[in-house]
Amino acid sequence: MSLKRKVVLITGGASGIGRAAAVCCAQAGARVAVADCDRDGVAATIREIEGSGGEARGFEVDVRAEGEVRTMVDSAARAFGRIDGLIHSAGILEGALVPVDLFEADTWDRVLDVNLKGSFLLCKHVTPVLERSDRGVIVLVSSGAGVRGGSSSAAYGSSKGGVHGLSLVLAPQLASRGIRVNALCPGSLDTPLKMEVLRKQADREGRCLETMRAGLGKPEGVGRVLAFLVSDDADYVRGTVFTR
Repeated sequence: MSLKRKVVLITGGASGIGRAAAVCCAQAGARVAVADCDRDGVAATIREIEGSGGEARGFEVDVRAEGEVRTMVDSAARAFGRIDGLIHSAGILEGALVPVDLFEADTWDRVLDVNLKGSFLLCKHVTPVLERSDRGVIVLVSSGAGVRGGSSSAAYGSSKGGVHGLSLVLAPQLASRGIRVNALCPGSLDTPLKMEVLRKQADREGRCLETMRAGLGKPEGVGRVLAFLVSDDADYVRGTVFTR
């Protein structure tokens, strides 16, 4: 599996699944555009990639703001001359363990704006750029939450169900434009988002955090799956991919 001569744009690239995907894509030979609202995290990801001989550039973006998304996509396309794949991993988890009757509307709006609206805006603005590629690919990172089961947060589960639905709508819509669309639904991984939920659960239930953490998967494993999905070798993959 090779990503040589490919340019991959990865959102949420400052940490967790996005960072793992950026590193794995670079290891496979891709030039990587790393986008996130966390400037320091982006810089750390780029240092890791460049330290291993890869090529990456960083872009700061708030995925809720259409103007910023448009500018970021255009800047990445100009910097590398093209974009062949999008891995959209940017997302937040707030409102964990809060009953629905106590759930704040502001929290709901914030999570849906980042996770679902952000996915829509990225797809909207990257589509015409990907269309110029021989084989454009969009991979939206959804979740088992909201697709196969519940979530610790009503807003998070709902938003990820929406992201999954967006992938199902876009796949046939963009196929005629030479763009393949997949959704990836990871399980429980050792990421900053998941660890924050586990800390709350451990405090509430009096459990050992490290014992709970031991059962989590590693984001690097999912990063390798994402790198495969944006490669030409995954050309026959359709629909949703579930991982541990």
